Amino acid sequence: MSSRPYPDSAIRRVLIVVENLPVPLDRRVWLEATSLTAAGYEVSVICPMGRGWNKTYELIDGVHIHRHPAPPEAHSGAIAYAREYAHAIRHWFRLARVIRQERGFDVIHGCNPPDLVFLLALRYRLAGVRYLFDHHDVCPELFEAKFGKRGLLYGVMRLWERITFACAHVSIATNESFARIARDRGGMAPEDVFVVRSAPRIEKFLPGAGDPAYRKSGTVLGWIGIIGQQEGLELLVEAVRHLRDMGKIDVHVLIIGFGPHQPVIEAEVARAGLTDHFTFTGALYGEAMLGALNAIDIGVAPDPKNAMNDISTMNKVMEYMTLEKPVVQFDLTEGRASAGDASLYARANDPRDLADRIAWLMDNPDDARVMGRRGRERVLDRLSWDHSVPQLLAAYERVFSKD
Repeated sequence: MSSRPYPDSAIRRVLIVVENLPVPLDRRVWLEATSLTAAGYEVSVICPMGRGWNKTYELIDGVHIHRHPAPPEAHSGAIAYAREYAHAIRHWFRLARVIRQERGFDVIHGCNPPDLVFLLALRYRLAGVRYLFDHHDVCPELFEAKFGKRGLLYGVMRLWERITFACAHVSIATNESFARIARDRGGMAPEDVFVVRSAPRIEKFLPGAGDPAYRKSGTVLGWIGIIGQQEGLELLVEAVRHLRDMGKIDVHVLIIGFGPHQPVIEAEVARAGLTDHFTFTGALYGEAMLGALNAIDIGVAPDPKNAMNDISTMNKVMEYMTLEKPVVQFDLTEGRASAGDASLYARANDPRDLADRIAWLMDNPDDARVMGRRGRERVLDRLSWDHSVPQLLAAYERVFSKD
């Protein structure tokens, strides 16, 4: 780490704080950090360790990354959440002091969940540090989707969300639905809300032949992400069971990723007698991830329709489209906004209809390829990260113009 004093004030200095994923594993945060660095900003990141990213400090592609031990992920109960968040907050304050002394920062860029980075922002507000809120997830709806209820913690999260927007000088949203929440529920002025969509870098996400080791059947379905309670993978397992009952037995499913709910999904697969039809790759990165994704024929997004998923942009859908894969998903508002005619849409939360849509693509490979090409064209024309960078930089121009 540098021991030099604060750099020249002409250099814009940013501190990005993320609690739930290490960097550069968090793809959105990494795109933002490297784009800001390329634009001349000095960027520091505070994040947890995990998945092989366990160094307390690294300088990667010009981004200063400070990591702290990851807390255990809370799955239920106020006490579990309090422990997880208290652990993270303590390290945010500790590492922010280090970064403030080493390099300084003019803006804190807080990524949720949780909606608690405003605590750190308030600590440095009197020193002239501005707060930019990066709205990754709608936390109250995430809680409801994860636990199937509201209750006291749901109300607490609504309060945290409101305080977060009140503290933010500027907010950036992943889509128009999130931007509407910032304006309507968060009370932010329209000129302080910017849509910065998540999408892959097209120069790195290139269609290709894929890794032949994953070609274990005539048709390979693919899923990528963090295996959590709210991802709908049980619905995908049920859909594959329906495909088998329809006689579509020459099909294999590639599950790319990791997460706390993986043992539950593996047990569901075994219970359905589908073990030979599923491969769990674990976490894959870089070329290994692209090799797996390019080996699939159809990208599946079984995220169930609920208050959170209906207004969320799914990174997996963008990645399938970028690699020219046709998509099958449930009929979600932002899912349609992203994929348009590059996807088929099943009735909400109906695994039998999901199976029917997959079967149609299996039976109509030429149409499936056309859908895949439409998806990549859609990304190239309007949805790639290159289209988001100007909005990101405009948000920063706005936050630096604030008193």
